[in-house]
Amino acid sequence: MAASLHSLNLNPLTLKPFHQSSTLTFLKSSSIRCSAATTSNRSYTITLLPGDGIGPEVISVAKDVLLLSGSIEGIKYEFHEKLLGGAALDATGVPLPDETLSVAKESDAVLLGAIGGYKWDKNEKHLKPETGLLQLREGLKVFANLRPATVFPQLVDASTLKREVAEGVDLMVVRELTGGIYFGKPRGFGTNENGEETGYNTEIYAAHEIDRIARFAFEVARKRGGKLCSVDKANVLEASMFWRKRVLALAQEYPDIELSHMYVDNAAMQLIRNPKQFDTVVTNNIFGDILSDEASMITGSIGMLPSASLGDSGPGLFEPIHGSAPDIAGQDKANPFATVLSAAMLLRYGLGEDKAADRIEKAVLDTLNRGFRTADIYSSGTKLVGCKQLGEEILKSVESHVPAGAL
Repeated sequence: MAASLHSLNLNPLTLKPFHQSSTLTFLKSSSIRCSAATTSNRSYTITLLPGDGIGPEVISVAKDVLLLSGSIEGIKYEFHEKLLGGAALDATGVPLPDETLSVAKESDAVLLGAIGGYKWDKNEKHLKPETGLLQLREGLKVFANLRPATVFPQLVDASTLKREVAEGVDLMVVRELTGGIYFGKPRGFGTNENGEETGYNTEIYAAHEIDRIARFAFEVARKRGGKLCSVDKANVLEASMFWRKRVLALAQEYPDIELSHMYVDNAAMQLIRNPKQFDTVVTNNIFGDILSDEASMITGSIGMLPSASLGDSGPGLFEPIHGSAPDIAGQDKANPFATVLSAAMLLRYGLGEDKAADRIEKAVLDTLNRGFRTADIYSSGTKLVGCKQLGEEILKSVESHVPAGAL
């Protein structure tokens, strides 16, 4: 059964810093349980969208991890692999075939690899792989995107920031996903009064769009550190002025949450200067897109971080936040950790299968503790391996019944 925001049930937060507790607090602290967690039905339909570039490689690893953890925990899956992005364009002429969207809507959860690549960069907008992803999000009506940025203690030296700045970072970006400038109208191309060609987009939000994402962010903050920073550009943009007005009004319902506001340019600077000041961040579609990618690099590699996108009803969409990396596709160099952790989020958020999610999260930490690394997170003294071997090592950890306190 698919997760929804109506079934929001956030787990208690372990307030120990991540580097001390060695638990994936970004998952624990904002878990969404659906009714599947309380039913005897433990058979689920999962739509797999490998996509382009390294997508098929990392999805293959995540599927194996789902299958093994599921078999140990008594869960059965029916997988449906469908086309999206460039692969769909090549096969069908459109980036999101009707069949893909139909099957995804009928599934319990959707796991996506990555889309895009140089091959399709010059396509018209409606024939770009990215258009397929936007259409998928819109079709599934997933408006709340959770993007954690947590510095794993094993990878703190992989961060480009100084150790004292990066160590202990554990923040969550809550991004509005189906509104704003990416979907606003009017949009298009035209000609101005001087006869020059123009391109234009509209940043627009309705009150209910702001209220629902802000409410969700307040609930996430309530079960994390109790701090919420709303990021906007209210000194310049009317849409941001309205955003701030609605967030301030909603804050009256959450007196226990410490609410702050920050302009997006300052937020971009503060993420690098002092990222530990942030706990939960809520922002619009375009700012969330940019800031969450910036935050991900604090962790040392964009290849480590998962995401979850949820709506009021229907299946959630789970995907790593990295791109398709066409320059290394097919070379067994991809880092599958982010996709594996996205699978864990799928279990926890989408299916309510916390034990299986726990097993995967612990397996990731155990694999890191045993020193296995792909090139993007490699450092002296660790073991450089490819995508396939790293997947095999994760499977070993999944099966090893790592004691809860051993990590």
